[in-house]
Amino acid sequence: MAASANFADINAKPDLISFDQAIRLIAIHAQPLAVEQIPLDRADGRILANPAVARRTSPSTLVSAMDGYAVRDADIARLPVSLRIAGKSFAGDGRRKPLQPGTCVRIFTGASAPAGTDRVVMQEYVREDRGFATISEYPARRHLRRPGSDFAEGDVIVPAPCRLNPQHLVGIAAADIAAVDVFRKPRVVILCCGDELTEPGHRDRPEGTIPESISFGVSALVRRWGGDAIARLRCPDDLTRLQAMAAEAAAAADIVITIGGASVGEKDLAKAAFAPLGLELIFAKVAIKPGKPIWFGRAGKTLVVGLPGNPSSALVTARLFLAPLLAGLSGGRSDDALEFRMMRASAAESCSDRDVFSRATIKGRLATPLSDQDSAGQKTLAAATHLIRRRPNAASDAENLAETLVF
Repeated sequence: MAASANFADINAKPDLISFDQAIRLIAIHAQPLAVEQIPLDRADGRILANPAVARRTSPSTLVSAMDGYAVRDADIARLPVSLRIAGKSFAGDGRRKPLQPGTCVRIFTGASAPAGTDRVVMQEYVREDRGFATISEYPARRHLRRPGSDFAEGDVIVPAPCRLNPQHLVGIAAADIAAVDVFRKPRVVILCCGDELTEPGHRDRPEGTIPESISFGVSALVRRWGGDAIARLRCPDDLTRLQAMAAEAAAAADIVITIGGASVGEKDLAKAAFAPLGLELIFAKVAIKPGKPIWFGRAGKTLVVGLPGNPSSALVTARLFLAPLLAGLSGGRSDDALEFRMMRASAAESCSDRDVFSRATIKGRLATPLSDQDSAGQKTLAAATHLIRRRPNAASDAENLAETLVF
């Protein structure tokens, strides 16, 4: 759509598409962003863009796996035997002289073993006296880690793409890697539309206004699914002001999320705010309940997601559409955000022409819809842990099975 598109042009798009169609369109645009290199101590939870390849061999030398005594097999072929203790080896010591016949070396876990060592006899099996170690018995295990027994230089420690976790970070650091290549987090600006909105926590709030609540949940969801919420702004219902804020937000963000102003009322101006930026609608509304007014578009290089203004509708649609978009942009799979699981469920609302997503909790192994499914409800929203999906015209299941999604 050209930059001259006006409010009427944008809202003339009539297409009501299905939930599955909308998710496919989201997936098309949920492509990973640029790659950046970050220090390892900031990499937890990020998506690795290039494989982490070992820069060293581990262990690099023969090392002891136990506290004990490094010995030659030839010297302990006949027991008992007393061997002169030729020295000590601690982890971090440099290379030692080769082990000489008739001698042993007191050695500690992780220390390099002298050349010629065949095994480490655990200290529990050795009696030390006046510089000699007497060995009367020992178990069969050698308690030595061979060079490269963990990994070799050039081995792939963590493949890509992969969401990094604490286990990965241990392996990567051990491979002598201090920084990793990850996909950049999508930058997100949240615009809350409405003259009635004020910041929470003010007792002297003007009559007729309400605390703005939705952006806090949406901002948390952005972070949970790999995004960076760089700004959370309130916008008045004034088109000129909205257009200025939209332009500033689009210049700074990969995604701009609007909350409210998504329908066709006199003050529903969210789409019109992006008209001067050449907004191209990808879809205008989706056949779901709650959240039918959800819309998705592009203004230049910036993606725009329009959420409804009712709290439950906004957070449900953010979970269903924004989460997979963020997952894909941050380098993961958009499908990972929509892993529905079949569970037994109490009766949930259904609709003949739309997908219905009921807020629910899990009690035992049963998904139970909350009693209040009002799209403006916020107390019951706080109790919701899952969504139950009822497809259009779905027949009742004899086993009461339903698709559920972690909220």
